[in-house]
Amino acid sequence: MRVGSLVASLIAALALAACSSSRESLPARTATEQLLLSSAVDRAAQELTLDLPQDAPVFLDTTNFEAIDGKYAIGAVREQLLRRGARLMPDRALADVVIEIRSGALSIDDESSLLGLPAIDIPVPMSDVSTPELALVKRDERRGTVKLAAIAYDAHDGRFVDATGPVYGYSHITDWTVLVFSWTSSDILPEEEHVPAITASLRDFGLASAPGE
Repeated sequence: MRVGSLVASLIAALALAACSSSRESLPARTATEQLLLSSAVDRAAQELTLDLPQDAPVFLDTTNFEAIDGKYAIGAVREQLLRRGARLMPDRALADVVIEIRSGALSIDDESSLLGLPAIDIPVPMSDVSTPELALVKRDERRGTVKLAAIAYDAHDGRFVDATGPVYGYSHITDWTVLVFSWTSSDILPEEEHVPAITASLRDFGLASAPGE
């Protein structure tokens, strides 16, 4: 009798559980991954500040810059140099100052924490069976981290002009689950109207409307 009551309770709990999923992309890298990296790059590039001779023609040397999304990072650095008044030259021979940039990190880390019961594999021959994950609170976070540095030297005699030291940029997207409710927080997109966690989860199931509807 007790066994029957336990089984019935488990079935009822599973029936009340709800989940949602999102297929982000089919290519090798998703839009979310690209946004994590490019957002962190933008923040790191904004911290690159060099004391250069006024009105000196400058050549940006990217020979030692190798990283995923390297072209975007180089473009972000070029933009910051131009915004600070640098005169970028298309050829090294036309420049009085060479700026060499390098990357110490340009990647994504994953971190997950769970308060509850993780899925457990059940040893059933010729099949792949596991118990469902039962999460009271769960957090899945992806963090973009970028480390950049730049050094400037005289294009004619190679003498040191200035250096930035390492600068850093970060981004994140975090998926939260509390019981059957889930929501996401991030800093990779423009800020939207704040949506309470329960409302955001109810929208996934068509039980709440979006603003303006």
